[in-house]
Amino acid sequence: MAYLGVLTAVVPNVVSAQEPLLNLQEAVSIAVQEDPWLTASKQTQEAFASEAIASSSLPDPKISFTAASFPVDSFSSRQEGMTQLVVGVSQAFPRGDTLSLSRKQKNQLAQKQPFLRADRIAKVKTTVTKLWLDVFFSQQSIRLIESDRALFEQLVSTAKASYTSTEGKARQQDVIRAQLELTRLDDRLTSLRQKEERLQSELSEWIGVIAKSKLPDDVPNLTLQEALSSPSTMPKQALYELIKEHPVLQATDQDILASETSVELAQQGYKPQWSANLKYGHRNDDPSGNDRANLLSAGVTFDVPLFTDNKQDKQVRSAKFRTEAKKTEKLLVARQLIANLRSTFLQLNRLNERAALYHEELLPQMSAQSEAALTAYNNDDGDFAEAVRSQIAEVNAKIDALAIAINRQKLIAEANYLLFSGV
Repeated sequence: MAYLGVLTAVVPNVVSAQEPLLNLQEAVSIAVQEDPWLTASKQTQEAFASEAIASSSLPDPKISFTAASFPVDSFSSRQEGMTQLVVGVSQAFPRGDTLSLSRKQKNQLAQKQPFLRADRIAKVKTTVTKLWLDVFFSQQSIRLIESDRALFEQLVSTAKASYTSTEGKARQQDVIRAQLELTRLDDRLTSLRQKEERLQSELSEWIGVIAKSKLPDDVPNLTLQEALSSPSTMPKQALYELIKEHPVLQATDQDILASETSVELAQQGYKPQWSANLKYGHRNDDPSGNDRANLLSAGVTFDVPLFTDNKQDKQVRSAKFRTEAKKTEKLLVARQLIANLRSTFLQLNRLNERAALYHEELLPQMSAQSEAALTAYNNDDGDFAEAVRSQIAEVNAKIDALAIAINRQKLIAEANYLLFSGV
């Protein structure tokens, strides 16, 4: 799956050694380091961890102050024996294991974030790799055409000299044709430079102004994380084994665990909710000055979940359906990953075939044809239009070969994302 040697004869090495070069590894590293999403994910994880501690704490106790049984005719605290100033405290206790289950669920949601970050890093690497390769393709295409432009400038000069010479066989239409092709090359260069600037702008979203830097001449030779013969024909279960550790699936597993905890939380609704209270009542002396005893009250209250058909039963049912929905979501994600993996390797196999065809046959043939047509024209034994067409066809073939090599690398980057084996 190599065939990168095809580019040694395709891309001219013209970058100055003094120019700062932005290689692929550096671009990917900067993008990962500067990604604010990863910081937000860590903050979200910390938020869930704090919520886990908070959700496992008992509700705050309640304090009450009461002026009880005051006579409305005199409002004297000594007139009636029932009159008292009462201070009370009460504490509620959530149903069953609600506190521990709430903490467990928050921690499960917090543990989802590392998997999301791993998936994000892998996606950023893939996205930046593809953008870098697109910029590389634009820059190398420009260099190829600029190299071809120099040849057309020479053809224009040769045609003009031959046309003005008394012994020359060039015709006026040859001069016009050469100038026309030169103009077309200039237009093509302008279009490619516009595309390069647009792609650099997209890349700068990830790595900043360094995206404007020149890139190295060599196509990066990405390698597959796993050597696979033909995933397109592998059974679905075998393909699932390749992608089952993917972080997007592991993140979904955490969602499933948290949803299963929601079922347990809903089931706590069948258990009573308790609260305890303690009250102390102070009484003044009676009108004769005799001491009255202060009073202490203690008690518990609890509800009795008797009518569960339209509340607890429905809450448990809802939580179970949400859990099943999460499991279905994981199945759909896994199916999408498997389908993408098959498609990626099918495309990769076809590009390998094309790369071999270009390297072994097409480029050598195009080069030989171009050289023969140009030699024949220079020896006054060939047609000028044919010489021009052969030159254009050769540079187009070189650009096509470059596109194949770039697309191969992009597919390998995509395959490595699907075959995730760690960041």
